[in-house]
Amino acid sequence: MPLLDRRLVVVSGKGGTGKTTVSAALAVLASRSGKRVLICEMDAKGSLAAAFDVGSLPFDAVEVSPNLFAMAMNTEDSLREYLRRFAHIPFVGRLGVLARTFDFVADAAPGVKEILSLGKLCYEVRERHYDMVIVDGVATGHVIAQLAAPDVIGELIKVGPVHEQTRWMREILADPAQCGVVLVTTPEEMPVVETAELVDQIRAQTQVDVAAIVANRVLPELFGRNDEMVFDALGHGAALDALHAAIGGEVDAVLEGARLAVTMRRGGAAQLETLRDRLPAGIGVLYVPELFSRSTGRRSAELVADALGEELL
Repeated sequence: MPLLDRRLVVVSGKGGTGKTTVSAALAVLASRSGKRVLICEMDAKGSLAAAFDVGSLPFDAVEVSPNLFAMAMNTEDSLREYLRRFAHIPFVGRLGVLARTFDFVADAAPGVKEILSLGKLCYEVRERHYDMVIVDGVATGHVIAQLAAPDVIGELIKVGPVHEQTRWMREILADPAQCGVVLVTTPEEMPVVETAELVDQIRAQTQVDVAAIVANRVLPELFGRNDEMVFDALGHGAALDALHAAIGGEVDAVLEGARLAVTMRRGGAAQLETLRDRLPAGIGVLYVPELFSRSTGRRSAELVADALGEELL
C-alpha cells in the first residue's frame, strides 16, 4: 500500500532524528497532492508549531497552509471531547478537578490516556473529516504502549461503549490499507539499532503495519574512489609542499575535511546496510539527504518533502 494512500500514519523515532520535521514534510507532501490533511503533535512540546512557523497549536485544528490543518493533543481537551461525543455529557467551563482525577486514574490504569489521544485521531479517520491524518507521535520508548492501548483496553473491558470504541479503533489500526507506522532514523549506530528493535516490537506486540523507515540526514557520496586517490596523493611529499606554497595553511584543513567526509559517509552507509539486513521483507527505506542548509521551520519541512517526494515517485 503506497504510504500517502493510507489514512492514518503514525511517525515515531529516537529523539534527535528529525521525527517532527519528517512528520511535517509528509503532511506538506500529502497536502500538495490535494489531500485534506490533519497533523497532530502528541507530546505538545511545540516542535510542530515551530516546523510550520506558527504560534502555539491549540487542540482545535487550525489551517497552517492550504489543505493542511495542525493541532496539539492535551489531556483536558481530549477528555472533554470524549465525554461530549461518547458519553453525551456537555461541558462549558474547564474540567478542573475532573481532569486532575482523570490524570490520577490514567496513571494507574495503563492505556487510558492513550485511548483518549489515539481515539481522537482514529475518530477523525472514521468520520472522514480529513483524507489523511498524520501523527507526530511519541518517541520510540513510548510508541508501543500507544499503539497497543486499544488491544489492552479491549481485553480488559468486554462490553459497553468503551469496548465498542476500542473495537473500531482496532479495526482501523490493524488495517494496512488505512494505517501504518513510519519510523525515522539517522545513519548512526544507536538510532539504527533502536529502529530495528522497534520494528520487531511493533510487529510482535501490536497489529499495526510498519509502513516505511525514513533514513534522515544521509550524507551524499562527495568523492569517488578516484577522487580519494587524488586526495591521498596530494597529502604527501612534493605535492603537499606545492599546495602549501600556492594556497597556504588552509590546505591541511581542506584535506582533513575531505577525509572526514569520506569516513562519515562510509560509516553511515555501513549502518544503513546493517539496518536493511535486519528489516523484515517488504519494509522499504526512504532516504532523505543531509540538506547542508541553515533553513529551519516551514522551509526545512518543504525541503524534506521534496526529498521524500522523489523517493515516493
